[in-house]
Amino acid sequence: MKPLLSVVIPIYNEEAGLAKLFARLYPALDALGYRYEIIFVNDGSRDASAAMLADQFRARPDVTRVVLFNGNYGQHMAILAGFHATRGEITVTLDADLQNPPEEIGKLVAKMQEGFDYVGSIRRDRQDSAFRTYASRAMNRLREKLTHIQMTDQGNMLRAYGRNVIDLINRCSEVNTFVPALAYMFARRPTEIIVEHEERSAGESKYSLYSLIRLNFDLITGFSLVPLQFFSIFGMGLSLVSAALFVILLVRRFLLGAEVEGVFTLFAIVFFMIGVVLFGIGIVGEYVGRIYQQVRGRPRYVIQAMLQDKTDHQVEVTDDSTVEV
Repeated sequence: MKPLLSVVIPIYNEEAGLAKLFARLYPALDALGYRYEIIFVNDGSRDASAAMLADQFRARPDVTRVVLFNGNYGQHMAILAGFHATRGEITVTLDADLQNPPEEIGKLVAKMQEGFDYVGSIRRDRQDSAFRTYASRAMNRLREKLTHIQMTDQGNMLRAYGRNVIDLINRCSEVNTFVPALAYMFARRPTEIIVEHEERSAGESKYSLYSLIRLNFDLITGFSLVPLQFFSIFGMGLSLVSAALFVILLVRRFLLGAEVEGVFTLFAIVFFMIGVVLFGIGIVGEYVGRIYQQVRGRPRYVIQAMLQDKTDHQVEVTDDSTVEV
């Protein structure tokens, strides 16, 4: 029998907190009374995470499956690999740092059983720093205006997806994507619920400021052409203003003669427009770079090994083989 619930957890250098995760995750899922599976995706961890996942697989092979990447491909690629391995009608994504308590999974499953096919979550009391909280809210507002994708708390990965949404996501081949936004586009009945939020159990965040900026570039450029359209309109506006300024200066030249005043003002205007042009080129470069990555056709990730129970009539992949996806 296929499980009702699949839980996908990306792992990257989580050695310090995995024992606590195991101690809370399995009892929480056992208490739900559903047939379930847990899919850990090791995203090229450099610590002992892979070995701990292998030990946990041997301890609970009936409900545990482990996907091992041959390198680091990022959180969203790890989630996509987990989606390809899922068999449940409901799939829940969960971070390994315990900031989202595993005990909250039951709330998402209950909401899904009301007929929704995508359930996002909103952290009740965020335990992040004030800077990160306010920056996240600002990016949420900007993202909603640019993409029209309504996610109150886009940084929270505790989300539930229906089988129809997972199947559609698995058909996509984007190199750069943002999984919750992609799911929102495919969902027929999306909704959100409020969940609890705790402090990180161990370790530190894997997202630096630069990584967060890159992630939001992926989100905006992957789901909207508004930045390109904005600079097209802005460029036309600047052209009109520049033409008007040229006419004004030409008229002043004939009426008042040669003038030296205002030279530095013209320099300032020129430098401003050069800055705008360079910024616009950067925006275009973001889109072109993503097109370049897509057309190369390289695999999004490479699975080095997969640990799963052979009694499920699946083939256990050995450490010597690789699967490109």
